[in-house]
Amino acid sequence: MRQGDLKVAACPSRTVLKHMTSQWGVLVLITLEGGTQRFSALRRAIDGVSERMLAQTLQWLEQDGLVDRIAFDVVPPHVEYALTPLGIDAAARVRLLADWIETNLPHIEEARTERARTRKGEI
Repeated sequence: MRQGDLKVAACPSRTVLKHMTSQWGVLVLITLEGGTQRFSALRRAIDGVSERMLAQTLQWLEQDGLVDRIAFDVVPPHVEYALTPLGIDAAARVRLLADWIETNLPHIEEARTERARTRKGEI
């Protein structure tokens, strides 16, 4: 098996990158770091995600081998989602990015304000 090359347009690793680093992909991965969750619990935990986007994101992450979908044969249907070993590793990596963003948000906001003022000719 060969390693991927994200810089090559046709490389399938780009699809995985898109799934993992999308807004909802990151949030699903870091939410599932806390353990197995049902769909409704994930939706409540990730403010702003629609049911459709959450379902699609979970399907992508499941196809990529990062999330396990566990269906129980009961009525009403009961489905849970958990990180696979690969997903645990991926979640730890995107967690670093998410933590960096949260920690540096004041600096990012300051830079945005400064650049907006510069564009308006205030400085």
